[in-house]
Amino acid sequence: MDHKHHSNHTVSEVFPDVSYNQGELIIELKDKSGKVPALEVSHEKIMHLIVMSSDLSDYHHLHPEDKGDGKYGQRIDLSNGNYKVFVDINPKDLNYFVKPIHISIGGTHKDSFKNKLVADTNFTKTINGQTVELITDTMEVNREVTFNFDVKDATPEPHLGALGHVVITDEIGEKFIHVHPVSEKETVFMTQFDERGMYKMWVEFKLKGEVIVYPFVIEVQ
Repeated sequence: MDHKHHSNHTVSEVFPDVSYNQGELIIELKDKSGKVPALEVSHEKIMHLIVMSSDLSDYHHLHPEDKGDGKYGQRIDLSNGNYKVFVDINPKDLNYFVKPIHISIGGTHKDSFKNKLVADTNFTKTINGQTVELITDTMEVNREVTFNFDVKDATPEPHLGALGHVVITDEIGEKFIHVHPVSEKETVFMTQFDERGMYKMWVEFKLKGEVIVYPFVIEVQ
């Protein structure tokens, strides 16, 4: 099972710094000794960068370019406001866990500490003419939760080494769960939650050459 759930109980030995200037995100990596860490490829990329607005309305899954000397760059046009940035990497021989990095664009903005997410009642979503239905049992804390996505009348194409990607965060955008399917043939994902509450989930499928992102709001009991 390819199942990735980042825990905050590990002591990180790599420290990312993120800045935004003139339409470009710059990520700089240093390890505990101030050196540039070597990164291993994970799902076809050495870095997966997840950017979400603080109100969890905007979502981007990016792959910055290695500029050398521990710096990575990504062109992106972000509107003024607050964002959470998650640098998802696999450093060689170093412990690392993903935690949100807060950036503010266009000055200081009032940040809503907690979003009032409302759980979806309809788990069938149609985007760009393609329908996906989320099928799941009761979602309970500290128990394995299975997300089964029925991609109607279509078969997802491999995308970054998997049939799909799921990214989940909590109401305040602090938690980070990045999950891949349990097999190469099924759009079924499994993970666990260590706290009750509302969560925002984005599932990415590549269909007819285009990556479509489906957002869901779920409640964990």
